[in-house]
Amino acid sequence: MATQATGADPATTPGPATARGAATAPAAPRTGGTGRARTSAKGEQTRARLIAAARTLLAGGEAGRFTTRNVAALSGVSHGMCHYHFADRSDLIVAVVADIRPEWIAPLEAAVDGPGGYAERAERVLALLTRPESPDLARLHAALHWLALNDERVRVALEAEYGRWRSCFVRLFRALVDERGGDTDPAPLGEAFAAAVDGIAAIGSLDGTVDAARVLRTLLDSLASTVGPRR
Repeated sequence: MATQATGADPATTPGPATARGAATAPAAPRTGGTGRARTSAKGEQTRARLIAAARTLLAGGEAGRFTTRNVAALSGVSHGMCHYHFADRSDLIVAVVADIRPEWIAPLEAAVDGPGGYAERAERVLALLTRPESPDLARLHAALHWLALNDERVRVALEAEYGRWRSCFVRLFRALVDERGGDTDPAPLGEAFAAAVDGIAAIGSLDGTVDAARVLRTLLDSLASTVGPRR
């Protein structure tokens, strides 16, 4: 998982510095906590406005005062309409968790699952991991971690997203195992590298002198060297 929340103010708690921001195919119509299907363009636009307002509040350090009423006011939508689309505060936060997926998980999935062998995939992954994260997205991640401390639904949703993120590194090492014909279990290698990425992100948010690219490449090469053919 990314940098662990410690209960600090989300406006000041650093977020992970991994890459974000690749477009994905348009999502199919979704349903909110009320279970109502939203198929109209106007309904989807209203929902998008509410999520955008929620993101703005969270990225602005308002997690401690985050309410559906405040989100509705910022988006120019009635409070009742907010609850038509989202059953409650947790439902809206979970929607934000899903909304940012294309900005950090989707690019990593594309890098790992794209064409080429292990070497090409590893280069794409490293390029993403060493790309600076936008300040707003970093603050948003920090706010979501803070909220997850006291909201089980948010915690479960965020945990699932980070599980999906970590699985990318496992698949990267699976590609190497398949390529070399070894019997190494790629899971611990991928999980170890994911943990290192989080650690470098946390350190880098406090100390700008850390050469993240060099550290991550060294670690990736070291872990890859343990993968060999069957004996």
